Amino acid sequence: MSLDPVIVGGGPAGMAAAIELARHGVRCTLLEEASRLGGVVYRGPLRDGVQLDYLGPRYSEALGRLHGDFQAQSGLIDVRLNHRVVGAEGTRSLVVLDGDEQLQEFHYAQLLLAAGCHERSVPFPGWTLPGVILLGGLQLQIKSGVVKPQGPVLIAGTGPLLPLVACQLHASGVRVAGVYEACAFGKIARESLALLNKPQLFLDGLSMLAYLKLHGIPMHYGWGVVEAHGDGELSSVSVAPYSATWEADLTRLERIEAQTLAVGYGFIPRTQLSQQMGLDHGFSDDGYLRANADIWQQSSEAHVHLAGDMGGIRGGEAAMLAGRIAATSILLQRGVLEEDLARVRRDRYLGKLKAIVRFRAAVDRYTERGVGQTALPAADTVICRCEHATRADIDRALEQGVRDIASLKMRTRVSMGDCQGRMCVGYCSDRLRQATGRQDVGWLRPRFPIDPIPFSAFQSLGTEAAAHE
Repeated sequence: MSLDPVIVGGGPAGMAAAIELARHGVRCTLLEEASRLGGVVYRGPLRDGVQLDYLGPRYSEALGRLHGDFQAQSGLIDVRLNHRVVGAEGTRSLVVLDGDEQLQEFHYAQLLLAAGCHERSVPFPGWTLPGVILLGGLQLQIKSGVVKPQGPVLIAGTGPLLPLVACQLHASGVRVAGVYEACAFGKIARESLALLNKPQLFLDGLSMLAYLKLHGIPMHYGWGVVEAHGDGELSSVSVAPYSATWEADLTRLERIEAQTLAVGYGFIPRTQLSQQMGLDHGFSDDGYLRANADIWQQSSEAHVHLAGDMGGIRGGEAAMLAGRIAATSILLQRGVLEEDLARVRRDRYLGKLKAIVRFRAAVDRYTERGVGQTALPAADTVICRCEHATRADIDRALEQGVRDIASLKMRTRVSMGDCQGRMCVGYCSDRLRQATGRQDVGWLRPRFPIDPIPFSAFQSLGTEAAAHE
């Protein structure tokens, strides 16, 4: 074939797929929007020579192994850093904003979408104050080796990332005021057997809890954030016990001094590009939209593959396995591997993936968000930061009979800003599901471009048009 495969996303899934293709002599093009490969998990420090000892030896080993394997195959991988995909032309070409802010078109015979995920935003009074940050963004700061948050830091939300980041922050010299896990301890304990599908990760979790206890960092189960306070910037945070459905008990409200509040309620697949391409999607149990893929990581278009968090949030190890399966499928489609050998390799990767999927299912069950969380915002709390739509605006629209996300958009202007709903659609969808009792309340197919484009990007297009006159 004359066209090389194209990989969108230079995280663990995209890197693993590129390595697999190169090992079989297949050249590919890898498009990465950041200035370094590795994604949020394995990007590493922004400056050469910086040692991130506080992240632990296992992380450093995994980071070094992935980048080392990639470097060994780099001769057959055309890496395009600072290249942001802003749209698709059907399912055969991509429109890309390059590092010089010029638009380019990339054609492909096979495509792997490994665009990753973004964090779920949970609105509450004060969530827009400077000093309030999403947990993944805070972890990216400390992984950069350049920036550390101002302490004391209060961590709130749900999931195994909370104690991990708390330990990393403390080890890097940042004071941690406390960790507030919205899920009750008993609910986590009930999943312990399923969590043992990945015994090393389970033991890592226990060691993190021991570390927090040893260093006097309080870990509160069944507690969550209620409000962030501050005059121009964060100064304190109100927390309270949560019920099983996450309604806050305001009679037991506590106010904790903090200069940084890190909030983490999980991640959502980045499906803007797969939606624009018209690929099949479905809803997870948690309500987020995800692109559908088969056991070959093929989407509804067989030459378009999906890997990593686009098909569901399962972590870096699972992302690499999915990337290798997708690469195996591409090698089969290109006639590099025979079908019997490709199936053997695929099944080997799937076997390893099954244990991770069972482990992740247990995590998803205990981190399942309670319906009471949607009641956190006050009437004047901003939900859509781009269009300044408040909870009162959304309440009014629901009272007037709005029952799907497209109608809510037309009534309130939510998702009409530059981010196209990345920050607000999660909350709006939750409210609609509660109001209608339906899982599927529709979704908004992103418009072109899926990210803002500077006017300078059209300079070359204008020159080309003039040449034709």
